[in-house]
Amino acid sequence: MEHKEGKWATQILEARHEDGMWGVFHTLSCPVKGRPITTEQAIRRLHRLGYTIEDKVIKNVVERMVLCITDRQKIDNYFEKTHDWQLFEKLMLSAWIRIFEPQNPYALEVARGWADIVEKAFASGTYYREDDIEAFTQQHGRKPRSGFETGFGMFYHAVLLQGVLTPKTESMFFDYYLSKPDGMYYIYDKPLNQLPEEFSSKAASCYLAAMEVLAGYGAAKEKLSFVVEWLNNNKDENGQWDFGPKANDGVYFPLSDSWRKAEDRKRDCTERVNRFLKRLSI
Repeated sequence: MEHKEGKWATQILEARHEDGMWGVFHTLSCPVKGRPITTEQAIRRLHRLGYTIEDKVIKNVVERMVLCITDRQKIDNYFEKTHDWQLFEKLMLSAWIRIFEPQNPYALEVARGWADIVEKAFASGTYYREDDIEAFTQQHGRKPRSGFETGFGMFYHAVLLQGVLTPKTESMFFDYYLSKPDGMYYIYDKPLNQLPEEFSSKAASCYLAAMEVLAGYGAAKEKLSFVVEWLNNNKDENGQWDFGPKANDGVYFPLSDSWRKAEDRKRDCTERVNRFLKRLSI
């Protein structure tokens, strides 16, 4: 389905500032009515609605993100004192650049730096925190001091590291994400190897979002067979899926202009599931 000319994309594009951004970049929380949308919320939503690097609005944001990770221009004036904000920005922005332009050389450089740490953290055959800390310290000249600097548990790490790990490490890294007690930070906060209790729910939609990220790894087809089975078991008699009205969060849904009709909601849900299955070549 084509959603780029629909109601939701139009609203987002009309909220752009003159510089092509939406003000402050960072936050992956759900949009709140009456509160200005951030640039990160905007590009995530536009990506869901079918926008790519071929669209000028996305190309402009990617170019600005590249300027930031190469230390030529700040993305905004926002920062968090509890983090090494420059390091976090490079992680975050490089992940988003790779979503739209996977082979961008500047983002790949950042990805390979993190990949080196991951390779060493899993060198013993499993994730070992002390090896992670040592590898980070060697690369950055200091010990990690923020949560994102060890453990690779964020959405950003999972996106950034696709295609840059050795096959052996990727397999371990994938299993690590599936078994993490707190899931994928910013996306889903429960273990990914445990299916949601209810399919018709916002939780199930968020769970699928985490699986959509992991689908970018070569190991996905083999390791996500249980997710495919879960989806097939929740297909209705008409071959459609339905995450229910509560899945309307302004992030993953809706795609259609309105969900007043159940058939529009089901069409959106089915489109999304089919897109996921196609990525796994199923």
